[in-house]
Amino acid sequence: MGILDEFEKGLERVVNGAFAKTFKSGLQPLEVTATLRRELDTKAAVVARDRILAPNRFTVRLSPSDHERMTGLGPALLDEFTQLVQQHATAQGYSFAGGIDIRLERDERLSAGVVRIDSENVKGAVVWAPVLDIAGKRYTLKKGRTVIGRGSDADITIDDTGTSRRHVEILWDGARGQVTDLGSTNGSKLNGAPVTKSVLQPDSVIEIGRTRIVFRVLAQASELASPDGGSAR
Repeated sequence: MGILDEFEKGLERVVNGAFAKTFKSGLQPLEVTATLRRELDTKAAVVARDRILAPNRFTVRLSPSDHERMTGLGPALLDEFTQLVQQHATAQGYSFAGGIDIRLERDERLSAGVVRIDSENVKGAVVWAPVLDIAGKRYTLKKGRTVIGRGSDADITIDDTGTSRRHVEILWDGARGQVTDLGSTNGSKLNGAPVTKSVLQPDSVIEIGRTRIVFRVLAQASELASPDGGSAR
C-alpha cells in the first residue's frame, strides 16, 4: 500500500463518526493534503549534493466556512496533515530546517472550496511527538509509562472483552518507544508476531484482543509540544 493510500485511510478515520456529515460537501481534507504535497515539491530546493531542503512551516488559508469545518475536528486533523508532510518528505528525500508546523487560518477573501498555502523554512528544534491511534481516536503519549487495558485503572481504557484489565504498557523515554505485555490472559502481538517486550518502531501495530493500536511518531516544531511530550488524553 502506498503513502497516499495510507493517508487516505488515516483521514477517513479522522472524519468518521460525528464528523462524517461535516465533509459530505465543500472542501475535503484530501484536497488539502494534495496541496501540501504540491507545496513541498514546488518549494524543495537542492542546497548540497546530498541535501534537498523543503519548507517546514505551512499556513493553510481557508474560506470562513471551510475553516470552521476543518478546525472543528481539533488537533487530530493537524496531526494527520503533519504526518503526511513528514512521510512525503521522507519518500522524496527532503530534509527540514526544523520541526513541522501547520496552521489553519481563516481568510475572508477566499471562496468555499478554495485553499491557499504559504510556506517557509524556519530553523528550530524538532520535538518528536509520540501518539497512539486506537479505534478511531488519537492519544498523545506522555513521557514515562502508559498502561492500556479494559480496567478503569488503566491510563487508556478500551472497550474490548478480549483484553485484560491492564494488558500492555507503552514506555516513552523522550526518544524511543517500548511495548511490554503485562502478563495478559490472551497475550499481545506486534506487527503480527507474539510479543512480550520489544522496542517500538514508528508505525508499529500492536494487537490486543480485537483492538488494533498504531504507534506513530510525529516531528513537530518545539513550540507546538509541551516539554514532556504531552499527555495521554
